[in-house]
Amino acid sequence: MTLGLRDGNERLNSSLNDLYFEVDGVRLRYRDEGRGPAVLFIHGWTLDLDMWEFQVGALASDFRVVRLDRRGFGLSSGVPSLAKDALDIGHLCRHLKLAQVALVGMSQGGRVAMQVANDSRVGVPCLVLDGTPEFGLPGSSNNSSDLPYEHYRSVARSEGMVAFRREWSVHPLVRLRNNNPRAHRLLARMIERYPGHDLLGTASIDQVAADSPLLHSESRPLLLVNGEHDLKSRVHWARQLATQLPQAEHVTVLDAGHVCNLDNPRAYNGLLKRFLDAHAT
Repeated sequence: MTLGLRDGNERLNSSLNDLYFEVDGVRLRYRDEGRGPAVLFIHGWTLDLDMWEFQVGALASDFRVVRLDRRGFGLSSGVPSLAKDALDIGHLCRHLKLAQVALVGMSQGGRVAMQVANDSRVGVPCLVLDGTPEFGLPGSSNNSSDLPYEHYRSVARSEGMVAFRREWSVHPLVRLRNNNPRAHRLLARMIERYPGHDLLGTASIDQVAADSPLLHSESRPLLLVNGEHDLKSRVHWARQLATQLPQAEHVTVLDAGHVCNLDNPRAYNGLLKRFLDAHAT
């Protein structure tokens, strides 16, 4: 399936909607908006919950939209940790008394969504993986070369975060293809706000195990999303996964790169709402 509509519903970003909760001394920012079946959005590396602004405006009339800054990103404290992200989301669901929640995981956040879906304490009726890197399939290396993490770590340590942000902002994983000034400002603000604790610390962000049982026994509806101009490695993995899981569907957002929810929000919101209408209620 391919969608190609332009322009989406936009909302004014306001810190008045920010909420916080604590887990083991770490203060995590989240937002909880709208009414209906709950959908939890998980952002990618160097980003934060503000990346979903265009989605909230389109979905909040029909769904309860929950999103958070993963620890160490945005305005959340702590050091980034994929393993602890999954635990944090479990705590947030219990804090909000959510017995069931659909998950949308973007890029690195898709790894976290997979782990949360494996946690039997949180009911996950359906799952969306958006631009997720390769992992968990037979023969996959789990060592994606499309994100030169150690290079960026070296730049941040030797030249500082300003030099890192300047170099990272032109990488295809965060480069927008549209001319929407609000989308560009939003993306730039998130990258500027990224503190880089994982780059500057003594240890890099830990990785979720490659051999996830979810990938071998997944029976819940799964939507795999890529922008038309996403990295070939991301598209290849999504297509491969779609052929191996019984309820998986792969869709493409036209005129969009890796951050397709900002590049072409109207198309992205349309396919997301169609999937959630069918499976999240």
